[in-house]
Amino acid sequence: MLARNNRFHGYSSLNWAYRHGETIRDHKLSLKYANNQRRHTYRVAVVISRKVNKSAVVRNRIRRRIYEVLRSNSDAIKGNYDLIFSVYGDELADISSKELEVMVKGLLKRANII
Repeated sequence: MLARNNRFHGYSSLNWAYRHGETIRDHKLSLKYANNQRRHTYRVAVVISRKVNKSAVVRNRIRRRIYEVLRSNSDAIKGNYDLIFSVYGDELADISSKELEVMVKGLLKRANII
C-alpha cells in the first residue's frame, strides 16, 4: 500500500487534477498527470468504473496491483505530480505482474515522470 501522503484525499483534489492535467492513453490504461507546485511529493489515484467489471473484488484486485507497481518504483518518480490512472479493461486483473509493470512504467516514461 502506498503511504498516506502519496494518496489523494477528497474529491476536489481529483477535480483539480482532471481540469489541469494532461492525458496519455494506452489501449487498456490511461494516465492523467498534472504538476502540482503546492505539494512536496507525488499523489496517485486509480479509477476503475463499474463498467470495466461488475465485481468489486476484481476492480480492487486491479487497483491493488497498480498501487503495488507504483510503490515498488516510488523512488524513480521525480517531482510533485498528481497522477490518476484510469483502467479500461478487466484484463489487467489476469496479466502477469511483469506485463503490468511494463505498461505502468511505459506511461510514466512517456509523461517524463520517471
